[in-house]
Amino acid sequence: MRILLLCSSFNGLSQRAAVLLASHGHKVEVELAGPPGAMADAVRAVDPDLVLCPFLTHRVPAEVWSRYRTVIIHPGPVGDRGPSSLDWAIAGDAPAWGVTALQAVEDFDAGPVWATREFALPGGGGLGGPRKSELYNGPVADLAMELIEEVAVKAADPEFAPVPVPPESGVVRPLMRQADRVFDWAADPAAIVRRIRAADGAPGVRTRLCGVELMAYDAHPGPASPEPRLLDAEYAEFADYADYARPGTVLARKHGAVLVRAGGGGSVWIGRAKAVPDDGGRGIKLPATDVLADQLARLAVPDHSSLFDPVASAPGAGGFQEIVYRRQGSLGRLTFDFYNGAMSTSQCRRLFLALRHAVEQDTAALVLEGGTVFSNGIDLNTIEAAANPALEAWENINAINDICREIITCAAQPLIVAVSGNAGAGGVMLGLGAHHVVVRSGVVLNPHYATMGLYGSEYWTYTLPRRTGRATAERLTRECQPIDAVEAVRLGLADAVGPADRGRFESWLLDQARRLAAEPARSQLLDAASARLEADERRKPLSAYRAEELAQMSQDMFADRNGFADARAAFVYKMAKRTPATA
Repeated sequence: MRILLLCSSFNGLSQRAAVLLASHGHKVEVELAGPPGAMADAVRAVDPDLVLCPFLTHRVPAEVWSRYRTVIIHPGPVGDRGPSSLDWAIAGDAPAWGVTALQAVEDFDAGPVWATREFALPGGGGLGGPRKSELYNGPVADLAMELIEEVAVKAADPEFAPVPVPPESGVVRPLMRQADRVFDWAADPAAIVRRIRAADGAPGVRTRLCGVELMAYDAHPGPASPEPRLLDAEYAEFADYADYARPGTVLARKHGAVLVRAGGGGSVWIGRAKAVPDDGGRGIKLPATDVLADQLARLAVPDHSSLFDPVASAPGAGGFQEIVYRRQGSLGRLTFDFYNGAMSTSQCRRLFLALRHAVEQDTAALVLEGGTVFSNGIDLNTIEAAANPALEAWENINAINDICREIITCAAQPLIVAVSGNAGAGGVMLGLGAHHVVVRSGVVLNPHYATMGLYGSEYWTYTLPRRTGRATAERLTRECQPIDAVEAVRLGLADAVGPADRGRFESWLLDQARRLAAEPARSQLLDAASARLEADERRKPLSAYRAEELAQMSQDMFADRNGFADARAAFVYKMAKRTPATA
């Protein structure tokens, strides 16, 4: 079939839908939603057999849905209606939720049902529930793919008719506004976390910290009763105990996050924030400590950051943890979870030291795994906000290159990189030098840099052709199209595809690691990798690849030869851009 994806953004879910449908032999084209007339013209130009809307916040024009079968993927159960479905589900601590494919009609989310799925909402109770972005990119996206496959099959069946939903059975939920999201810092910490996570990553929740109006994101439960002596012996210099005990007081900072006193003697970590400009302009979502830098310095708020502390990075050590190292029997596990997959200079430096520590341990094999989003490379928000963006970008790319070199040259034990979430640009290249790369089924990879106006680094000119061959490497970086996990293995980007279910993937991943850690496979793998690297270094040292890439990147970052500054600003400030047909 000829299928048109009508999207408000060509995001991870939309990309995944395009790749999935193309893999089933459908002709897929993509159109970004705009004014009603433009959308109608675009659909008529394609004249599709089916219009699918995997991520659409715009209203579908009547000229489209009345003439073409148009199916909306709605992140809610049957009967749920409204633009803030996931927000209400998380804020209300719903035990279960759903995803529904329904036909577009005049009223939002009121059309007949093509297919539906339900799932349990993870992380409820005292944990504060899941982040909206985590929920969307996890179970919602996974089930949406099942629905899209089902819709494509049903669309080819002339006997199929969707099931109408009686109007009285629906639950209409309005757009959730800031008035619905507001909270008091004297509230229960889990309730505060839930409110903020229901607004993550947009629009955030407006609040005040250290006298600054800001939008809060990336909330995590803090310690139940953080006493001054447990935080810092010098805390008495910051405030007296009455100020310390007042809800809304910033108690400490760590790795970009601030710890805020909440109700009942509890606390909440806020990892990201965006200042609300006085002139009503656009702010940038940044580490909370960057947004509050002047205030934190003036108030002498204790800083608990460290480059890498193995004790503080152990599971359950408490505090704000982006990097965790643990041992599981003979295996080492190093996991990192950076907000939206962006890796700032400081985060890269900490991960580099953590990786070096993990490699030096006496484990039989090491697994390196990212979070909900594996990695998207350098942190464009932090770069955009820097006093000298070009210099910050340069520091950032060098810091991530250090991690890549550590991965490529690891010889002490087999290193398995597990890509369990989407990855893009340098985040794809990051793990290619590992002994073994595995990808969770359903993950989408964007192994290219050109759309951001960058040549790219991360030793990609060495690791990508080594895995895929030079011709394929050139095509991937030139065509700038997303690929799925199966295609990644077929092309050589990865070595194996694991189950889509995250629990099953975890078990499968450990089995893979144990297999590579067992003799004689372990010795054979390390010997072959060392011999190949030694031979490659004789032909051309790794330092030469890095120097050549950085020579190109310096032109992109300092001379802006390919529009990196404008592309970066468009990304940071969420400016709309056109997307070509996909498959």
